[in-house]
Amino acid sequence: MTTHTAIGLMSGSSLDGLDIALVRFHEEGDHYGFQILQAETLPYSDPWRTLLSEAFHKQPEDLVQLDKDYGKYLGEQVSAFVKKHNAHPDFVASHGHTVFHRPEEHYTLQIGDGQELAKACGFTVINDFRSEDVGKGGQGAPLVPIGDELLFSNYDICLNIGGIANLSYNENGKRIAYDLCIANQALNFLANKNGLAYDRDGEMARSGEVDITLLKQLNKHPFYGQEPPKSLGREFFETYQKALLNDLSVPDMLATFVEHIALQIALPISFLPKGKILCTGGGARNKYLIERLRARTKHEVVVPEKQIIDYKEALVFALLGLLRMEGKTNVLASVTGAESDSCSGKIWK
Repeated sequence: MTTHTAIGLMSGSSLDGLDIALVRFHEEGDHYGFQILQAETLPYSDPWRTLLSEAFHKQPEDLVQLDKDYGKYLGEQVSAFVKKHNAHPDFVASHGHTVFHRPEEHYTLQIGDGQELAKACGFTVINDFRSEDVGKGGQGAPLVPIGDELLFSNYDICLNIGGIANLSYNENGKRIAYDLCIANQALNFLANKNGLAYDRDGEMARSGEVDITLLKQLNKHPFYGQEPPKSLGREFFETYQKALLNDLSVPDMLATFVEHIALQIALPISFLPKGKILCTGGGARNKYLIERLRARTKHEVVVPEKQIIDYKEALVFALLGLLRMEGKTNVLASVTGAESDSCSGKIWK
């Protein structure tokens, strides 16, 4: 049986840190089996968290330098990880860190220069998985659904609650997926107001009360009335921050946002046949959010083992890299709305 070993890198909009996963794949007919051999989340230092958070507002020349610096940083983290675990990956696949995502204007930007990354770690690198799809008129996102199709087809719906929440499911032989709403990006922003990196288990949100006025305001955003394919970026959160400038306590705002997220997830799911939902991403560890979601849906919400919760996206980007190396489709037009499927990603050696 042919096997491939790869490292997947993922940095989400919630700025929790860099997820790095060493994965072994083997083909199982039309699907792939996998084993996560090692995985870690490397928290960002305060300077890096500030740089990435403020990248959205930087001048072009500063962004070019940050792109190179971040690529070097990623390579250094890979090099240390490989040395620590005595690993020998065939390649490294990197999502990068999203700064801009404006597919309607035909551009997207994930920093983390591939050449700098490859130079710093010494391995073949695949990155920039979005640009080709955007060039074909697609959203360039979400990208994880190909992994849902090839790795997790035993679930009816795959739900990821990261900085942004998105879902994926198979309908009449086609994979459908799209972004739902801002999730941990907003929850972590609010927790930061009380000096916390995040609201552990959703306990602060649980202690608050839902503000109906704010909830209605959040639910009125025109994005929710759009038909898929559709995707979100940091730009969407910028509009939300205005709604957070109010006199509510942090627990009340958290409680309201949790309810908003649960509603925006449960609504589209309510139109799908009842089945099992695989729930991953940092939001799957928010016990209060999962309780509110279960209260609003008749589907079975399955929270898997910690390794899958935390590293599913890094795992899938390793798969995207493998598919690129094999010359196979790794971005689905049925998901993004592009004119055709893509075998996407730039290769650096």
